[in-house]
Amino acid sequence: VILVKNNTMKNLVLAICLVVGGVLSGFSQARFLGAGTIEYERRINVHRQMEQENPEEQSDFWKEFMSKQPKFQNSYFNLSFNKDKGLYQPGREPDKKLEPWLLGPAKENIVLTDFTTKQLISRRKVFEENFIVTDSLDRLEWKISAETREIAGFECRKAVAVISDSVYVVAFYTDEIPVSGGPESFGGLPGMILGLAVPRLYTTWFATKVEITEAPAAAFKINERGKKIAGSQVAKILQSTFTDWGKRGEKFVWWSLL
Repeated sequence: VILVKNNTMKNLVLAICLVVGGVLSGFSQARFLGAGTIEYERRINVHRQMEQENPEEQSDFWKEFMSKQPKFQNSYFNLSFNKDKGLYQPGREPDKKLEPWLLGPAKENIVLTDFTTKQLISRRKVFEENFIVTDSLDRLEWKISAETREIAGFECRKAVAVISDSVYVVAFYTDEIPVSGGPESFGGLPGMILGLAVPRLYTTWFATKVEITEAPAAAFKINERGKKIAGSQVAKILQSTFTDWGKRGEKFVWWSLL
């Protein structure tokens, strides 16, 4: 026990305690963030996608069309989460919009995840048809590396997985948010995914902000009107639909597996 008699010393000790207490409080809050809302910016390199789909297209009409399209298309999605559930859905409107046919079938995805059962239900619109897809949160085999980077103020570790046999997915997750979720239907890691990249789709998702605002329990629901299918059926159904679409059809199938 230390007895402090001098007023100046008392004030100094008090100030130190307040500073240390504030630091520890802030650290604890970030370290154990179990509920909140994350905004993700999805960024698509439209020009690279179109070049891949149409490698031989060199007409003046095509060049003029591409010159009028922004190189990148940004859109925003929100993930509300707590320790039990997560809801991923479209967020605020982007500043610039592209022709709808350029965006692929994932622009309106809504995903409801149950972290306790490790099951998810997603609502996906492909053209004019709505699919209600059920799948497992642990459907991917992640390989975690020692590489780290900071995203939205959180230290994140790199992990890699593969979808559709050959399409690599790179994720950065943080154990400072001990919830096994992320953008789209990705999860299954020892913390929240704040950064995601699918190089063959020329697309990334990165958290722009993390807010400590817990959504009410009633918010975690999804409209289940649509054609109900299992996650394992999605690729088969869409592959038959896009048989004659070439590389663009192949890309649409990959989008459906996100």
